[in-house]
Amino acid sequence: MKETLIAILIFFSLAAGFTEAAAARLPVEEQRINRLIAAIETLPGAQFIRNDTAYDGKAAADHLRLKLKAAEAKVKTAEDFIRLCASRSSMTGKPYRIRFADGTLCEAEAFFLETLQADRM
Repeated sequence: MKETLIAILIFFSLAAGFTEAAAARLPVEEQRINRLIAAIETLPGAQFIRNDTAYDGKAAADHLRLKLKAAEAKVKTAEDFIRLCASRSSMTGKPYRIRFADGTLCEAEAFFLETLQADRM
């Protein structure tokens, strides 16, 4: 009886872990992430600064999509996306920045967090 109970507990522990690892993002989170990427892609006159090089919105969006694909298993929420993909270079650790059309700069993390907050309202 004790062995059977242990076997059942192990089975459910493994099954729960597998389900967790294999779970896809919820559709609402996928939509939020896509809207965050679209926000930088369509931001008029803005530049995305990565490792001291400025890129236009399309190049920024393409880069973020590649990072998302690479971090697919770890990104479950829009916050995960911001933290793991859209805040800093995974190679150098330098924070990403955004230069707006008027020349002002902000950290990409702050931009994406504010955009996400507005999206949720």
